[in-house]
Amino acid sequence: MKLHLIFIGNMFIYNVALKEYVLRQIENNSDFINSVTYFKSSDNSLFLYIEERLNAQEKIIIITSKKNFSTIGKLICTATSDNQVLQEGILIPQKATLFEERSYLLEYNNSLVNVLQIDENEKMPTLLIPSKETKASVHIFEEERSTLLNILSPIAQTFEVSFVVTQIVDGWMRVDISSKRYGDISKFIHAGKRLLPQKLIASSDIVPYIIEKLATLSKKVSFAESCTGGLLTYYFTKSNGASAILDGSLVTYSNALKENWLAVEHTTLVKNGAVSAEVVLEMSEGAVNVSNADYTLSVSGIAGESGGTDEKPVGTVYISARTKDTHIEKHLHFNGDRNYIQHQSALYAIKMLLLIDKETFF
Repeated sequence: MKLHLIFIGNMFIYNVALKEYVLRQIENNSDFINSVTYFKSSDNSLFLYIEERLNAQEKIIIITSKKNFSTIGKLICTATSDNQVLQEGILIPQKATLFEERSYLLEYNNSLVNVLQIDENEKMPTLLIPSKETKASVHIFEEERSTLLNILSPIAQTFEVSFVVTQIVDGWMRVDISSKRYGDISKFIHAGKRLLPQKLIASSDIVPYIIEKLATLSKKVSFAESCTGGLLTYYFTKSNGASAILDGSLVTYSNALKENWLAVEHTTLVKNGAVSAEVVLEMSEGAVNVSNADYTLSVSGIAGESGGTDEKPVGTVYISARTKDTHIEKHLHFNGDRNYIQHQSALYAIKMLLLIDKETFF
């Protein structure tokens, strides 16, 4: 069954942080979301849309506010010829098969609908809609998509799983695997790891995986960021346990702070410019000296829509990854707007961290 997510209320359109929180919770606890639809509170087409979805034999999750919770219940009752009843302080359709605080589940005409009420600063209520699909994800590095498909397709047929490949950044593929029998997925991953021992990481989320690996070894990482403005650091600090491996990072946007905080040589900046392999090399070295971390990453580039030159156009990014024994620098060019370039830069830096020490991470 397809899963449709419906947001009802202006705050889910304009409060991005709340919307993203809800999406994270649903993605972590449900099947693949086939579509996401937004309705303002006053949208007159809402009833017809809900009625259509209820008769389509699908799974539906409706997210709404306290203000609209009862109204949505009335619309559902009208569409299903039902009445609302008071259950433990909340009005819900009488035919609701399951309910908890601010959440109820209704079965109608082979469709399932879970209505949840959440407002600002509230914890997500319990998701009641069942998830029948077993799924897992792995990440594969330094492999072409066509080659990867040739390797994984025969294994997928053998263990009766399906998979979808998504490129995160160049040289980093995420593989999402689904099956109704988890044992088959486990065997598929095991076979893939056997064929790609230094390229496959069996984890759905890379950053928590990195945190766990480094914490186990009592190792630390630090960052020196320019064009990413702290985004690389955020990728780590948004995950639990980051304090075990990250003491801090330095956002050195100006040349003055690159010199004063990271000891980048003034002559290096003048000769090569802030966006250069030479500067990110010295930035990563400075981060090691300041933090004494086992790994450092540094990023400098031109992410904005202006500021580029013929020699260094917008999207030009340099990244350095360093251990106490070695370092590598990459000259990259990313396309997109400012934010997309920043995200691609941070993700590519994470990839470089993994690849600079394959013995630890693979």
